[in-house]
Amino acid sequence: MSGITPQEIKREFLKSKMGIAGIIILTILIVTSIIAMIVIPIETFQEWNNPGSWILYPKVAIPIWINLFMVEKIPEHKILEDPNIQNILQDEISLTSHQFGLNFDYDYFPNDFIYVFSSEYSGSPLLKMSVIRPDGEKLELLSTSLPHSTSKTIHSERIFSTDSAIKKNLVLQSEKFQFPIERLSAEDIVFSKIQSNEPLKGNYIFSIDLYGVNSENQIHESKLIIGGKAFGIMGTDELRRDLAVGLLWGTPLALFIGIVVSIASVVMGLLYGVYAGFKGKKTDETMMRFNDVIYALPALPFLIILSVTISNSIFLMIGFLMIFGWVGIAKVARSMSLQIKTRGYVDAANMMGQKDSKIILKHILPQLLPYAFASIAISVPAAITTEAGLSFLGLGDPSFPTWGQILHDANTFGAAARGLWWWIMPPGVMIAITGLAFVFIGNALDAIVNPKLKR
Repeated sequence: MSGITPQEIKREFLKSKMGIAGIIILTILIVTSIIAMIVIPIETFQEWNNPGSWILYPKVAIPIWINLFMVEKIPEHKILEDPNIQNILQDEISLTSHQFGLNFDYDYFPNDFIYVFSSEYSGSPLLKMSVIRPDGEKLELLSTSLPHSTSKTIHSERIFSTDSAIKKNLVLQSEKFQFPIERLSAEDIVFSKIQSNEPLKGNYIFSIDLYGVNSENQIHESKLIIGGKAFGIMGTDELRRDLAVGLLWGTPLALFIGIVVSIASVVMGLLYGVYAGFKGKKTDETMMRFNDVIYALPALPFLIILSVTISNSIFLMIGFLMIFGWVGIAKVARSMSLQIKTRGYVDAANMMGQKDSKIILKHILPQLLPYAFASIAISVPAAITTEAGLSFLGLGDPSFPTWGQILHDANTFGAAARGLWWWIMPPGVMIAITGLAFVFIGNALDAIVNPKLKR
């Protein structure tokens, strides 16, 4: 091993198709992690388990790209946040109007529609909601007064399509339709053709008008949600969470867990094994017997016990994984150290009176660095899959959206039995791809540093 230089390792590695493939996959994962940390606000990550943060998202919606393969298009869930705003003040009457444009081009009715707003006003302004359909028909949806206030106040509210007032207003306009609408939901009426109860495709304009007297009313927050059955690149889960957020944030978390655990385990194992092999005699015997005790402990059951009895914090889990990860490395490092310490330059260093620590750090450990790099790469998948396994069993840290935690939630809500494949397959595939990248890199390095593996 002493004859292998970094230049030779690099040259041999670049000849390995497996190693190059691993580097490409790892680069993609690192870029994905950087993009996730830059694009997705940290607040979204922190609110992963807060149901209130996802209330405007659909429940168990499929990914939107599924529509590319569908003959009949499934309605997408849309959150419209940029209305066309008009403010008019005339004859002591103020009008604040928000208009939302929607291109509806689907073969099924939406699930619902919701208007979310926060307004600042005084008095008791009138709120009117209407929609202009693609066929030119205008339907009045709602006309209601906001709670009276003698001074400036801020009022927040959500108006749902299930509101009885909306259904009553639509029934009063039933003469515009050529079929009975009394038993239909509000969204089925609004998005229906005049002749029959079939979806009407085209451009819709939803208008929200706020009228006030002797006051200038303002609408600060204004969102129109058209409920659909498809949302986002990766769909949503039972708790309405955008699975793309969890998958993207799971990438840096998985790399962090795998790399930190593997580096710490390899460093600990190398130092422990090299010192035991170099010192020899009773020191070696004592240290190796302790190593055997740790090695004999069943890692996964012991980790489960520790997680249940102490804590399921992700940082404590990383510490537990380090405790069980170094023992195998130590055995190999010891055997290598026994061989290297018999070489002439080590004997010369001893004769010159160099300290044991200097001999280990300067003459022995550098010879083991190629093996260390290979061991780090090969150890990463084990750490990632162990964390995923603990999280899947419900023993992980629920405050972090790791891939294992996503699979645990999917199992809890019976995603497999319900056919919610977009909740199960992506995290499983990401775990496999990440592990495969490091296995490719590790095997390529192992074949270089271990001549017996070369073909």
